[in-house]
Amino acid sequence: MTRRRAALIVRTVILATLIALLEIGCRTGLVDPLTVLAPSDMFAAMIGQLRSGELDASIITTFSTITIAFLLAVVLGMAIGALIHRVSRLRDVADPLLASYYSVPTFIFYPLLVALLGLGKAPLVVLGILSATPAVVIGTLSGLDSVAPVLTKLARVHRLSSARTLRWVVLPAALPHLFTGFKLALSYALIGVIAGEFILSGTGLGYAISFAYQSFDNRAMYGAMLFVLLVAVIANGILYVWEGRLARRRSRG
Repeated sequence: MTRRRAALIVRTVILATLIALLEIGCRTGLVDPLTVLAPSDMFAAMIGQLRSGELDASIITTFSTITIAFLLAVVLGMAIGALIHRVSRLRDVADPLLASYYSVPTFIFYPLLVALLGLGKAPLVVLGILSATPAVVIGTLSGLDSVAPVLTKLARVHRLSSARTLRWVVLPAALPHLFTGFKLALSYALIGVIAGEFILSGTGLGYAISFAYQSFDNRAMYGAMLFVLLVAVIANGILYVWEGRLARRRSRG
């Protein structure tokens, strides 16, 4: 059994144990059901909302926004990271900013973005990009830093073009760090978009959760929250599995 699989099993057991304890606490009255629903009730509420179609429009709105923000953040973050890595003076300026970037809650700029871009998807996309791009920049810088100089020298000896060097030397060496940046960027894009919807938007899953909370509809609120959580876990799980497969291919190669 590999270390990755063993770690996955341990995390799964811990999560299942916590869910079971919460279920027992809710069923025995140790946890007030007006405050927290039992996990089984949350799941039932989520299934009911999905079957009724009441979340369909919110799901499409939120996840299309997250997808656009994530893809743009990946492209922009990799380009910025490559530029910073190439220009040493720019690296000296950018490193302290990147290190402290997440100490500022970027969603506080949402009202300003609404004033500049108007209501709709645009300010949420920008908010997602602002949240996710630095993670990709940091991952790109870490990945490029991890490429051994001997590999690039070997590429020059074999007279590989810049495109071939990038394809066969740089990307395989940098992939583990890049995927770490991608996983963080996906999480930050989701947080940024849903936080924006929660605060001021009139559509999306964040708005649905906020509306249910203000209406004291715990079942609808926890059902929507559970759906967002499961989608986030599944998306990160797919990236985790993909990263593992690429790592195995790299080790075999």
